[in-house]
Amino acid sequence: MKKTFLITAFVLVAAISLSAQKYAIIDTRYILDKMPEYAAAQKQLDQVAADWQKDIDLKQTALDRMYKDYDAEQVMLSEDLKKKRQDQLFLKEKELRDLQRQRFGFEGDLFKKRQELVKPIQDKVYNAVQKIATQRTYDFVLDKSEGITIIFADPKLDKSEDVLRELGIK
Repeated sequence: MKKTFLITAFVLVAAISLSAQKYAIIDTRYILDKMPEYAAAQKQLDQVAADWQKDIDLKQTALDRMYKDYDAEQVMLSEDLKKKRQDQLFLKEKELRDLQRQRFGFEGDLFKKRQELVKPIQDKVYNAVQKIATQRTYDFVLDKSEGITIIFADPKLDKSEDVLRELGIK
């Protein structure tokens, strides 16, 4: 009898402690979209990417012209000249691919520029979330914008507006 009472009491205490967890849901995409400095950083990134893409497109056009010229002239070229032109074309194409990789590849210049411009803004949001979570004693905060699937979320749990107020926006 005593053993059953202890087990029941333990299960009841465990159930109460599990249901006492506090959590919140935020949408960082929504928060970032409301931040003027994020919009400015995104605009700057888009401009930089467009400039780099324009440069790459110009180089691609020049390379295409070189290929077209080679195709038209190859009948009249000696084997040595053909080999030399093919090597030049290969080198130019490699330089173009390297430039594309340098600008837009994994951990390329665009990635670094994004880190430089956007990371401080993301850190600002993270610090605001951390402050709210600490003040309101949330056990965890879920972000519904980046890959976490939430089937249902009570709208009163969404604390995105609180984060915006903490950041001084709205």
